[in-house]
Amino acid sequence: MITWPRTYYTSHKHFDREREKIFENSWMCVARSSELPKPGSFLRVQVGGESVLLVRNRDGELRAHINLCRHRGVVLCSEDSGQFNTSIRCPYHGWTFDLNGQLVAAPFMNELPPETKERHLYSALVSEWLGYVWVNLDSNAAPLHEQLAPMLHNRFGDVDVPARYGCDELEVAKRETYEVEANWKILYENFCECYHCPTMHPEVCNILPEWRTGYGTVSGPTGPKIEGSKINEKAQGFSLSGRATSTPLPGVPEYDHRTFHGLLLWPNVHLMFIPDHVMCMRFEPVGPTKTRVIVDWLFHPTAISEPGFDPSDAAALVDVTARQDFEACEGVQAGAESAYFEEFHTPHESMITDFRRWVCAQLGDGIETSHVATPAEADALPA
Repeated sequence: MITWPRTYYTSHKHFDREREKIFENSWMCVARSSELPKPGSFLRVQVGGESVLLVRNRDGELRAHINLCRHRGVVLCSEDSGQFNTSIRCPYHGWTFDLNGQLVAAPFMNELPPETKERHLYSALVSEWLGYVWVNLDSNAAPLHEQLAPMLHNRFGDVDVPARYGCDELEVAKRETYEVEANWKILYENFCECYHCPTMHPEVCNILPEWRTGYGTVSGPTGPKIEGSKINEKAQGFSLSGRATSTPLPGVPEYDHRTFHGLLLWPNVHLMFIPDHVMCMRFEPVGPTKTRVIVDWLFHPTAISEPGFDPSDAAALVDVTARQDFEACEGVQAGAESAYFEEFHTPHESMITDFRRWVCAQLGDGIETSHVATPAEADALPA
């Protein structure tokens, strides 16, 4: 077990360390690819401390540009989304960049120093997976799959469970955004364990009876739980009423037609693979005591086009469960303000140690997973 000082949940100084060493040096899931449908489409997203413009270029490829003009550093775009024509024009002095970020024009260009022509936009790495856009500000970062592969293998072994659900083809049928007054790590640690499920989540335990044991498919007691959690035999689907919202997705094998798979991908994604849909929960750390959570419910376009289609029942089960979780996380955040704040982990919560080991590795704190930090050692860690 790894213990942390409470400042890891409350300190602006520590949050700045995480922003620099984690959020700005990891692949962060930032948007759905379909939100950039055609050449010139753009989204403005926040990655760590940087404003980033996601742009689809004339060839349909995605680019990620730091949202600053290379002339005087003014923000290029303040709109959340929209459509560029063939270029990005600075509103201050009119410097103009093509969709790939190359400087193509500036007032009196022939009178400016020759090196001006090389002042292209700073860019970030961008990749797509499961129909989502992932950005990494570290230009020397390894490819996305190298960040994800260890977590996927740890959860599913050598079986590519996500591929069965055809996420690239799915569409967002519903989206909810939650503003949670808690540190992002508290939220992640909540989803790392199901010890609280029988106490707090009667609705979801009614659909997934295994969760009454205090273990879920993400936090199983031993090794990968590739088989997932089975839906209650009295229910037809994963929803508040127990009814199925649609028929199973085309690629889901019959033996998974009553199976729930959960997956955590550090640092900002929680996925649920359900027979007829997929849920993606993204965490956007806003500050040491605040996290924005964006939840998408993804269904097959054929299902969405069916008369009477309504995702609200499926969404309601996640919504009521998430609100219960977020209230508890806000309680932990309030507790972290106390000088008496401390923790004790049960075997059901072992995955929290895996998460903390990963965080410590990114921060360079060098705490071994078998070590329980004493209060004095914890206080000596960087704030």
